[in-house]
Parts: sequence; structure tokens; C-alpha cells
Amino acid sequence: MIYQTGKTEFYTEGPSAVSIGKFDGLHRGHQKLIGRLLEQKKKGLQTVIFTFEKNPTRLLSGLSGKNILTNEERRRMLEEAGIDRLLECPFVPEISHMEPEDFVEEILVRQMKAAYVAVGRDCGFGYQRRGDSKMLVSLGEEYGFLTEIIPKEQSHGQDISSSYIREALHEGNIPLANELLGYPYFVSGEVLHGRQIGRTLGLPTTNLLPAPEKLLPPNGVYLTRTVLDEGEYCGITNVGYKPTVGGETRKGVETYLFDYSGNLYGRFLKVEFLEFRRPEQKFGSLDELKSQILSDVHWGKNVLINQKSKT
Repeated sequence: MIYQTGKTEFYTEGPSAVSIGKFDGLHRGHQKLIGRLLEQKKKGLQTVIFTFEKNPTRLLSGLSGKNILTNEERRRMLEEAGIDRLLECPFVPEISHMEPEDFVEEILVRQMKAAYVAVGRDCGFGYQRRGDSKMLVSLGEEYGFLTEIIPKEQSHGQDISSSYIREALHEGNIPLANELLGYPYFVSGEVLHGRQIGRTLGLPTTNLLPAPEKLLPPNGVYLTRTVLDEGEYCGITNVGYKPTVGGETRKGVETYLFDYSGNLYGRFLKVEFLEFRRPEQKFGSLDELKSQILSDVHWGKNVLINQKSKT
């Protein structure tokens, strides 16, 4: 996949199938759009996602700049999906102040050579989001590209959106967040050296420091599944600052893997979240901490046994 970021020129070779949007989370609604592009790929079109380096809606509203997926995680997922080109545009005045008609003519038609465009019905583009899906249909007829307006995916009577998923994560409702995403919410990164308190307790852990822009669930303990090249291993993960041992200034993701022995330092891994167990808490001693971790491990293994018995 060709990955372009930090630039405002987007020339592509040959006709393309394009989708434009924020694509925060690549949830089930986004996956529907991607599926339409991949259908066009079979017809010989190059597939293109046009999005922004930073979420413009959140920037303009002053909301948190944290995202369900980091840009690198989004890049990896789109590449695995089979998208040919990801264009991450900086939200700069020459783009943000562009009239929607000019965006279509200059970006979609001249630079991307769009032959097909897939968008949701709430699509907005151009200065102050004056452009919408109906305008794309009309301009497509003028410039010779087909626009398909894709209906929203729904869950529990609501449209699936990044905001809906953020609410679920904020509440620690991991099963709902995973249902809306269409895949397990995850944190990824390189395993770093910690202070090896877990190893001292006989419970060695992996330590990740998520990117500052990564949206994390509430501090606490979770049942998780860690994905490695050689397989998947369930475990217990603490999100937070490890108050019992103290001294942490950045929120970390620390995982004890069930039934795994090996050195993972420097390895890249993905930690998928499955269930919330309890809030993070401070214990009076390391012995109390170890006792609670063992209780968490027992809980996690029982959850897995119960899930397996239902399948």
C-alpha cells in the first residue's frame, strides 16, 4: 500500500475508487465502505482512502485529540484489508478553506482520477462541510464518476459511529465497543523494559506505552488476548499508573500472559481487550498486590472456560 502523509498533492495513476472521511476506528460502518472499494478493485480500479492526519471535527470543537486507532494502527489495518493507497491530508487552510466544488474538481477528479466514490449519507467535505453526499452525486454526473451513498450500519437501534464507540470505551463496556468495531479494541506497540516488579512476584509481564494520541479505556484490569507472530495468548492487563509501586508518569498497558514463557522485550505485539474486571487500585503491600493478581488470573481463566463451554 502507498501511504502518503503530510502532503496536499495526491496524484494517482489510473482511475480510482475513493472513499473520503475521518475513518477513526475503522468500525463496521467504515468496513462497509472499504468493502465497496474492494469490489471496485476487482474491476481494475485503484482503491484510495482520503482522510486527515488529525480529526478535523475534534480539532475545531476543542475535543480530545485522542483516537480509537493511532494513524499507524489505521495504516496497518487498511494495508491488511487490501487498500492500495492511504492519503492522510494535513488540516491546513488551503484544504480546510477549499470550497466543496473545488475539492471535487481539484482533488477527486484531477488528482485522484476518481471513477467511483463511496460515502456515508452524512458525508461532509469542503469549507465548513458545505459539500454533502447529494452534491457528490450531482458533481459526479458532471465530471463522470459514480457516487454510491452507503447506508449506516446500526446496533441496538443506533447508528454505529466513532462517538458511540468512544462512549462504550469510556464506560469500560468492552464487549459493546468490540461489537461496534467489528473486531476487538486493541493497543499495539513495542514491549519495553519495566521495573520488573511482576517478575519479582513470579508473574512476569509485558509493558507497552501507548502513543499519546491513543484513546484508552478506564484505568483498571481487563481480560485480554495478546497476538504474537507465533500465536495468541490470553492474559490479564492493567491499564494505568501502577499506584502500588508508584513512580509512573505515563499511562501504561501491562499484561501477564497465561501459559507463556519467553522473552518478548523489543517485540511488537497487539493486546486485544475482551472484558473489564475491576478499577485500578493501590494495595498496601506487594503481597496484597500479588494476591489480587492471582485472583484476577483465576477470574480470567474462568471467563474463558465459560465462553468455551458456550461455543
